[in-house]
Amino acid sequence: MNYPIKGSCQCGGVTYELKEPPLMVVACHCKECQKLSTSAFSITAVVRAEAVQFEGEMAEWRRVAESGNINGASFCPACGNRLYHFNPDEPGIIKLKPSNLADTRLIQPSAHVWVSQKQDWFQIPEGVKVFDKQP
Repeated sequence: MNYPIKGSCQCGGVTYELKEPPLMVVACHCKECQKLSTSAFSITAVVRAEAVQFEGEMAEWRRVAESGNINGASFCPACGNRLYHFNPDEPGIIKLKPSNLADTRLIQPSAHVWVSQKQDWFQIPEGVKVFDKQP
């Protein structure tokens, strides 16, 4: 893959560049991620915050996770497309939603988390790490 990779929300009001490979790519099967994605799971690319440059106005929403940590979400206020999640206590890391990248070849999860809430019909590929909850 060649970096930087450009990405944007659905309407193009927020654009960004990912300057380096993610630290990891994870598929989360928790009920909250199922709501977010309106699918069986949500894909997250964990990246260093300084490895991404965003342009455009974003809105924010936060909730308390089961761990007690804050799970913040940054999204486009025009189209509502989520761009990343974050924990304000870990400012150096963001959880990029990579499906809105121009080149999505990096979306190859190395782990599946919250499989205790996984949809029964989805089969996790062999050889991938699996966690019942958040590791």
